[in-house]
Amino acid sequence: MQNVMDLKFSAQSQNESFARVTVGAFIAQLDPTMDEMTEIKTVVSEAVTNAIIHGYHNKPDGMVYIHCTLDNGTIELTIRDEGMGIQDIEEARQPLFTTKPELERSGMGFTIMENFMDELQVVSEPMIGTTVYVKKTLTNSKAMCN
Repeated sequence: MQNVMDLKFSAQSQNESFARVTVGAFIAQLDPTMDEMTEIKTVVSEAVTNAIIHGYHNKPDGMVYIHCTLDNGTIELTIRDEGMGIQDIEEARQPLFTTKPELERSGMGFTIMENFMDELQVVSEPMIGTTVYVKKTLTNSKAMCN
């Protein structure tokens, strides 16, 4: 049976932990392993932080949107902003690439997301915003039975 959650919150850095914990609490019903939980929460942190820092340039007047679907042991997450957008998605997905070196950003966000999830798609339009879609099927057999 499918279960769905939607979140909408201000693009403020203190809300990154809120998003991480909320998604973690929602997916806990699938009984993920500790590693799976950590990976998913890390992906949420990376995507939300990108929206706040790169999409909205740390201006809190924007909104970040998270849509999460749980379906037969599979987690689908969409993290979206209506910020600056990404000029060149392929360049942004390169390890160590960052547009904010002065903030000591590692440039590994998309690489981490790609490594921790089964699927990663990034759609972006300059001045319209960015949508990050990720998908992961849990290995836990209990999750498949719910």
